[in-house]
Amino acid sequence: MISIIMGSTSDLPVMEKAARLLEDLQVPFEIQALSAHRTPAEVEEFARTAADRGVDVIIAAAGMAAALPGVIAANTTLPVIGVPIKGMLDGLDALLSIVQMPPGIPVATVGVNGALNAALLAVQMVALRDAELAQRFAAYKAGLKDKIVKANEALAEEKKKYQYCAK
Repeated sequence: MISIIMGSTSDLPVMEKAARLLEDLQVPFEIQALSAHRTPAEVEEFARTAADRGVDVIIAAAGMAAALPGVIAANTTLPVIGVPIKGMLDGLDALLSIVQMPPGIPVATVGVNGALNAALLAVQMVALRDAELAQRFAAYKAGLKDKIVKANEALAEEKKKYQYCAK
């Protein structure tokens, strides 16, 4: 199971992309809002008990000071993927908070508002020991290629007056 944790429900529009992908790939997940600053005891309890609840990977999203992924990583041995949320400094503040973890407290980090990539990374981790999920993930990746091939074919058909097409 994958756990999606947000510092606030205001992060839900970004994190819905992760939830939607997990739903599409039929990956069990939970989603909730917990704040490292406003509910610190609950965050620590969540992190300490996640493995016992069957969680394999945690995706933690936060903006501004973005302490949530690091606090979770400090309280669990599970992999944690941080998603910096765009905020006051276009997400640079959150990105720097998440990537500058001290030695011994690793947090994998995706780009600002990169919930989809966080979910994909989590799926890759879980798929290492789930052959059926690995097949669904491979099909998803093949679908990405097919989208680009079809888009390129459509571009080639829609020639502009001054467009040069090498073939």
